[in-house]
Amino acid sequence: MSAAAAITAITHLIAEYAELVDTGDFAGVGELFADAVFIGTGAPVSGRHGGVEQMLRDSVILYEDGTPRTQHVTTNIIVDVDEEAGTAAARSYVSVLQALPDFPLQPVAAGRYSDRFERRDGRWRFTERRVRIHLVGDVSRHLRA
Repeated sequence: MSAAAAITAITHLIAEYAELVDTGDFAGVGELFADAVFIGTGAPVSGRHGGVEQMLRDSVILYEDGTPRTQHVTTNIIVDVDEEAGTAAARSYVSVLQALPDFPLQPVAAGRYSDRFERRDGRWRFTERRVRIHLVGDVSRHLRA
């Protein structure tokens, strides 16, 4: 696999995370992190069942449509690939927007992702995600207390 193909695959994983969270597919997020550790504001969590999936179910509010009514916008993605070792690292910015009928569209959080990946059986996978939120708005309708 070329470095360009690796960067495309890794960028796809980063975007897939945002889409899965925004559609309320926490089981899908758990699959993305099946072999990874997720490090945020709480204790690090790993694996799919009882790990990342459960952390999201415990912390993110879902609405009648089954979604958190958010849009994660991931930008400034930089991917560094070590093709020989089959590893990669990425860093990016994230902005989280939210809107509800009684809550006008607004940014509720912004920060950075620092990710690590490895290639297994010809496929790239997350091995670690560190989330650092630097700016926090009104998350009262997004996160449980």
